[in-house]
Amino acid sequence: MIDSYDWSGGREAMLRFGPTTGPVVIAAMPLFEEANRTRAFMVAILRQLAARGIGSALPDLPGTNESLIETEQSSLNNWQKAFSSAAASLRTTGPVHAIAIRGGALIDQNAPVASRWHFAPAPGAALVRDMLRARLAAAKDGGEAFDPSAIERPGPPLELAGNRISRALLTVLNDATPSTGGVLRTVRLDTDAQPADLKTAGAPLWRRAEPGNDLVLAKLLAHDIATWIATCAA
Repeated sequence: MIDSYDWSGGREAMLRFGPTTGPVVIAAMPLFEEANRTRAFMVAILRQLAARGIGSALPDLPGTNESLIETEQSSLNNWQKAFSSAAASLRTTGPVHAIAIRGGALIDQNAPVASRWHFAPAPGAALVRDMLRARLAAAKDGGEAFDPSAIERPGPPLELAGNRISRALLTVLNDATPSTGGVLRTVRLDTDAQPADLKTAGAPLWRRAEPGNDLVLAKLLAHDIATWIATCAA
């Protein structure tokens, strides 16, 4: 179902899955090009949750997907505000639990949720570094020359990973870290050396050249999320 939510900057679209009563999951996508590579995967997780009787919502953030706001006008602060408003709009149906993949874990910090569940959470500095590497690689392959220090200087938005991103946002992301407060569960791939509550086999879809999916992993993660929500309610 296509729904919407209001925040201080306007109205954005929001997809809804599963029942409209009981606990509900609100999902925070990875950022920029990683979101394009993993959207089908996130939707697969939410559909698996619906099959388990758990409702969910996937909100567009300002400057993403169907938003009327330009990507270059995006800010981390507005993303956090919008996500918090979307979560608050769902609280009438029951407890709200946030799930996030990669850079989505930078978005849910102030959201009014009962718990957080993160898959492969990444600090903003790592995301910026990956985009800069991709931009430099493109320059070496014959693209336009690029100076990574440009993000530290005033100027127009920079084109990275197919997106025009403001230098102010890149600077803020460099200092941003995933939320760690409240009731939190962290899941990572077994190839990730960082600590986690659970590690599982799977491929990092966010690193593929094209959008992909992993239905086996989506089913496994949905099961873990459903179990986590039941544990939080106990």
